[in-house]
Amino acid sequence: MLNLSLRFKAAATLMLAAVLFSPLCVAQEPEGDVDSPEAAVEKLSGAQWLLKMSQAVSQTNYQMSLVEQRPGSDTVPYLWRHGVFENGITMEQLSMLNGPGKEFIRVNRQVSVFEPNVAPFSLSGRIIDGPFPSDLLLNPLDLQSAYTFIAIGRGRVSGRAAQQIRIVSRDNSRYAYQLWVDEETGMPLKMNMLDQSGQLIKQIQVTQFTTSAEPHEFFSRINHEALPTITAVPLSYHQHNWQIAYMPIGMTEVKRNTHRLSVTDQVVEYAMLSDGMVEVSVYVMPISASGPQNNVYRHESKTLLNRTEGGMQISVIGEIPPQTANKIATSLVARVE
Repeated sequence: MLNLSLRFKAAATLMLAAVLFSPLCVAQEPEGDVDSPEAAVEKLSGAQWLLKMSQAVSQTNYQMSLVEQRPGSDTVPYLWRHGVFENGITMEQLSMLNGPGKEFIRVNRQVSVFEPNVAPFSLSGRIIDGPFPSDLLLNPLDLQSAYTFIAIGRGRVSGRAAQQIRIVSRDNSRYAYQLWVDEETGMPLKMNMLDQSGQLIKQIQVTQFTTSAEPHEFFSRINHEALPTITAVPLSYHQHNWQIAYMPIGMTEVKRNTHRLSVTDQVVEYAMLSDGMVEVSVYVMPISASGPQNNVYRHESKTLLNRTEGGMQISVIGEIPPQTANKIATSLVARVE
């Protein structure tokens, strides 16, 4: 009887160890709704989660480490800080941690840029243009004309409970996104960009972040008077003799000018299109025998397309599918005066 009892205890111990250390027993958050008090309180729509994220990004003191990854390319690490002060001033820092280094400092609406071998300068802006699209962080509801926001459910990112939001182009002309928002704080934790076959082409991943009652001490060391003054940007709008007949839903022309390319010294007409998530550059110039004719290729998440249309050499560059870039290029028509 004693031997049987010892054997039973040994078997029970082995079974308990198997349950505790089996990979099948690792806690996992369900993808859909869960019957818990937290899920009931935070049962928000995709747009509501994005609004919560926008408020957190602009109203919270935080320090965040994050990386940007593209298949086949080196990982780019960043340090991102934000501070809100009692006198109404907001400050922000974004540093690229690999290579020679590049740093952005924002004080209210003044964004100063510092990098080696380049004279520092300042531009006007409400937020630093970093890995996460600035309009997504500041004005997410303005994106609804171009994208649909779908709340998918709960998940875990960097050990934290998060809500996944799927961001889908309304006319399927652009790439889709998966965004994870921290349930407790509303901060963005991760974003995937997916091509039209569902393959990952870019990922932004937060590896660590902290929030605090007071801004980080780094901001107290900034000498506001030593920051470079804001560079004046000309507001002239050059009236070119062509227009873009096709743009994806929600995309508009936000800039147009004529400038000289630094590499070839060639004068080109330029237009920038944006939907708030991505920007697309359109270049138009006379056909050159030595220049590229008709070709298209995708480098990481960017499409680069060249076409000849009606005596013009057209180039379209941006994080859009090749077929969308081609529709934009072939839609250029002479402006009717």
